[in-house]
Amino acid sequence: MSSKDIIRIGRFKEKMSEDAISYTSSFLIDRRIFNADILVNKAHAIMLAEKKIISKAVTSKILKVLEDLEDKGFEALDTTSEDIHIAVEKYLIEKLGEDVGGRIHTGRSRNDLVSTDLRIALRAELNLISESLIKLQKVLLDLAAENVETVTLGYTHLQHAQPITFAHYLISYVDAFGRDLARLDQAYLNVNKSPLGAAAIATTGFPIDRKRTAELLGFNSLIENSLDAVTSRDFLVETLSALGTLMINVGRLAEEIILWSTYEFGMIELAEEYSSTSSIMPQKKNPDVAELIRAKTGRVLGDLTGAFMILKAVPTSYNRDFQELTPLLWDAVDVAKSTLPVLANMLSTMTIKKERMMQLASSNFSTATELADTIVREKNLPFRTAHTIVGKAVAKAIESCKTPAEINSELIDEVARDVIGKSLGLSNKTVQAALDPKKFVEKRSIIGGPAPREVLRSLKIHKKIIAQSEKILQEHKQVLLKANTILNKAIKLLSS
Repeated sequence: MSSKDIIRIGRFKEKMSEDAISYTSSFLIDRRIFNADILVNKAHAIMLAEKKIISKAVTSKILKVLEDLEDKGFEALDTTSEDIHIAVEKYLIEKLGEDVGGRIHTGRSRNDLVSTDLRIALRAELNLISESLIKLQKVLLDLAAENVETVTLGYTHLQHAQPITFAHYLISYVDAFGRDLARLDQAYLNVNKSPLGAAAIATTGFPIDRKRTAELLGFNSLIENSLDAVTSRDFLVETLSALGTLMINVGRLAEEIILWSTYEFGMIELAEEYSSTSSIMPQKKNPDVAELIRAKTGRVLGDLTGAFMILKAVPTSYNRDFQELTPLLWDAVDVAKSTLPVLANMLSTMTIKKERMMQLASSNFSTATELADTIVREKNLPFRTAHTIVGKAVAKAIESCKTPAEINSELIDEVARDVIGKSLGLSNKTVQAALDPKKFVEKRSIIGGPAPREVLRSLKIHKKIIAQSEKILQEHKQVLLKANTILNKAIKLLSS
């Protein structure tokens, strides 16, 4: 194939130096938008024919070669090309001659073309990531349904705090990932707007139909202002921000999996399929997969930071700086896309150590809050006073090496006399009931609490929310399928 530079031949006498070509080329990274570029070329050619800007005969030939290139794939293109857009145009000119192939670029620029390609490729990736995220939510809900009454320990500052249910813990991540899903959907809506027809900066003098190409390509609307259309890369930053926030939540979960699986916590055990061992220590069972998930969170945040730094002072309209954004975008996309299924599978195969969870919840006075609440209810004392009494009682118990089960009414009365000058007179039964982790959880039945009956209600609601998320995702896909049908019908009409 000819390596003639179809862009420089008019303005410059000299070819670009080899080192400059190598330094500036985006050709290899553009593999990601090959199919999108073919699609955009098809839509643009159809619109040009419909508007009688180029003839139907010319368009038919262009469409035929584009479909041939689509079948052959990215490898059929000239690897010396500056980017995918020039490579595809060169392919058309090589196959059809400049009088036919050279007409495809009428009424457009690489500036609007690259933004359109990116949006098409990115919306497909966003749909895949959203689909994986919904599957992860379903895994978490299934686990929660199996652990509605599994009492475990909740932590603050990574110190023993209060008993909760493991289902309650899992649903907290379903909620977090639900917000991530909403952010991804909002990003999708902003991605799925067409810049095509903005051309280089000021649209074009040809009577193109921007709404028609948007329809053929499945875009929901136009970015009308031509300057904004070629300048805006906030859709990339918005996507990277959504992915970064998603990976923060993923990383937190991975970190807790790592902690909960240690001997010291012993709350879960990872399946062997998602564990590694040591080359020297034969006893080891390491959570390597979870550790890499934790690390990849930082990688995505690095991609986001890099994008911010590239865009922070770029002036209006297209600048070549934008080229450096796409590797960051695709890296973050690939990390998220590969991480979510692995995390879901790792969670679905891990073993829950219910007895150990209850053991932790029963130790170290995690139910002390309920004892203070009981004093408030039974003796009508201010909570702060009850808080002081229980705090001092816990301190005394620790000093004398007593467990929560060994705290009785005598100890409470002893402390109460020091604090308020009189005994409380609670029964041992009342004290022990207040310190029971299972009863502690059952009492927390208000909206959003860990009580089993509240968790069951929450599970039903979340199943409906996830079903709605699936519906929205399916609607996105249906719009794209419909657009593809319209495009193929237009191709068939022009080819007949």
